[in-house]
Amino acid sequence: MNYLFDTICAIATPLSTGGIGVIRISGENAIEIAQKIFNKKITPKVINHGWIIKDNKKIDEVIVLPFVAPHSYTGENVAEIQTHGSPVVINEILNLILENGARLAQRGEFTKRAFLNHKIDLSQAEAVLDLINAKTSKSAQGAANNLSGALKLKIEHIKDEITSILGKIIASLDFPEDVAEVEYEEIIEKTQNAINEINEILKNARMHNILRQGIKIAIAGRPNAGKSSLFNALLDVNRAIVTEIEGTTRDTITETLEINGICATLIDTAGIREQSSDKVEKIGIEQSKSAIDDADIVLCLYDGTAGIKKEDEEIFNLAKNKKNILVKTKCDICDTQKQNENEILVSSKTKKGIAELREKIYREIIGINPAESDFLTNQRHQQCLKLSLEALQNALFAAKSGELQDLISIDLKAAITHLGEISGEVITDNILNNIFENFCIGK
Repeated sequence: MNYLFDTICAIATPLSTGGIGVIRISGENAIEIAQKIFNKKITPKVINHGWIIKDNKKIDEVIVLPFVAPHSYTGENVAEIQTHGSPVVINEILNLILENGARLAQRGEFTKRAFLNHKIDLSQAEAVLDLINAKTSKSAQGAANNLSGALKLKIEHIKDEITSILGKIIASLDFPEDVAEVEYEEIIEKTQNAINEINEILKNARMHNILRQGIKIAIAGRPNAGKSSLFNALLDVNRAIVTEIEGTTRDTITETLEINGICATLIDTAGIREQSSDKVEKIGIEQSKSAIDDADIVLCLYDGTAGIKKEDEEIFNLAKNKKNILVKTKCDICDTQKQNENEILVSSKTKKGIAELREKIYREIIGINPAESDFLTNQRHQQCLKLSLEALQNALFAAKSGELQDLISIDLKAAITHLGEISGEVITDNILNNIFENFCIGK
């Protein structure tokens, strides 16, 4: 892959009123372009304070931070201009930079250049985006660990295991008179070790996906079953309108909350009933059914003062193929008898059972003993790991069957290649474009 590294620029902070705004320039001419619009000589390795000038007119008092290649985020010459946070001023300075020879950066192009200039590997580049998009402290910590190289080091360790045995096999094939054939027991042992380590990573894949993507929780039930009250209680704010009138909620309402480090989208649905002459309510009911279909887990509510009716059972049946939790509501004014041991009794008014319900949601989604790891994997990583695992399993079978070692080496090489795709040692333009198109322009 050949790339032309011209000089690029972009606004690196949100374009809204704030204390400061940051414009980033990267490329061979970055510092030179910044100098053209700055009223003082820019000195590397120090903070430069002065004014941005246009046609001898002062535009803004700024700080310019120059970074000389390769000691920068992108590995190129970089100039960062810190301005006051007026969108008008920031855009005027950006236009000045463009007029003096830079071009507007594409999405993620700064981080892409950091990868292409070997400042970070591909898994670390993806971690930058995960860190920006993190919605909970737990997902942010996992992304930060990836950015620091935790996943990179783990993959390199597995590759070293495979490479060590592959090197011995190749040496014995290339120099049969000088190097003895590798014992099959050693090939089996090393290959099995690599398989075990990959399986250990993949065991956590579901947890990793949940941490990165979050979950959807739908609250379902008949009209006036206490859905909106529970919605508010879980959020601990009065977000949804609550009345004693059936059908108050006509539309689905969504909010986000955190459950033990997991980002969850909570969906308050319209009450479901088959007989309704209200056109708007009918639309809301259809949206409720769609929300149940899309949810990762459904809270099946029934009014504790009325008990479970036939209509409740029909609604619960909509969630029979989903993870679901039976929730008895209004337990401050009804009996506390459970239908089964897995049922949760709640009172949105007194907050009784809310903490227990949150914990139950977490256990249902994550499992009783959630696995912990120092890094996160995404679906691309997981696919590469699965392909590497398949190649290793082929090699292990061949070794146990005593097949020719040059055939075994083919599968070992394939396993290393797939692992290399995680770090970006083996990469294509399509993969790069798919990753970096999700970044913001200033990163």
